[in-house]
Amino acid sequence: MLRMFFFVLLVGACLAQQPAAPTALDLVKQGQKLNSEGKQDEALALYRKAMEVSPNLYEAHLESGIALDLKGNYAEAREHLTKAIELAPAAAKTQALRTMAFSYAFEGNASAAAKFEQQVFDARLSAQDFIGAGETANELARIYLESGDTANALKWYQSGFETAKRKPDLSDADKNLWLFRWENAQARIAARHGKAAEAQQHVAAAKAALDKANNPDQSRFFPYLTGYVAFYTGDYKTAIADLQKADQRDPLILALLGQSYEKSGDRSQAMDYYRKVLAINTHNPTNAFARPLAKKKLAG
Repeated sequence: MLRMFFFVLLVGACLAQQPAAPTALDLVKQGQKLNSEGKQDEALALYRKAMEVSPNLYEAHLESGIALDLKGNYAEAREHLTKAIELAPAAAKTQALRTMAFSYAFEGNASAAAKFEQQVFDARLSAQDFIGAGETANELARIYLESGDTANALKWYQSGFETAKRKPDLSDADKNLWLFRWENAQARIAARHGKAAEAQQHVAAAKAALDKANNPDQSRFFPYLTGYVAFYTGDYKTAIADLQKADQRDPLILALLGQSYEKSGDRSQAMDYYRKVLAINTHNPTNAFARPLAKKKLAG
């Protein structure tokens, strides 16, 4: 009897030492790490296991959509993202809607993306979150711009600027920050139309506003602006010099560098930059335009 008692205690101790099986949410977190490392197939396998355990887990559907977009499986991605929007708790609804907008941006479908960004914009405006609404307007404007729709880009950048100014206690520094963003946008749009002189006027106005804003964190966006303008007005040497001073973790900047080298006749350097783009596994508007471009260039 005593021997049986000790045996039961031993078995219990062994069982207690065994690690608990991962929860569905644990599987999603493991998948997120794999996805960030570029291992989308392995991440998706974990998300599928998570959904076997918990079919209506918001995070599993959201992350599946993200990984599928990075793979280029856009239609399948949006099946999961549609489900994620349905399942999203109130606090995560904005995240789900924006993720769906980015999914359409991966295909350059700005009008479809706008349907989801508009919902976020309206909700933030209704809550009198004028800064958040302004940022949403700018996000949509950028999607329009990189999709080649400069008219709607201008409309939404202006909306972002005017909406942010509605904040009653907006500081002078922040007013200048939003003016910098507005002039920055107009410079890029003018450059897209090949209007070099007009673009440079807006670049000068953007620099003046940035200096008044006295926001060192924002100064890293200035070489991106000058490099962008240089690229779209055909000055590839300046584009390369300026874009190399910009954020090298931004896939769109890397893609612009790749294109600038390609236009300059240096295909080898261009391909190196396109490979750098594909090493980035973020799901945002900049990668939505950089990643498909880099894939196409490397495939060609």
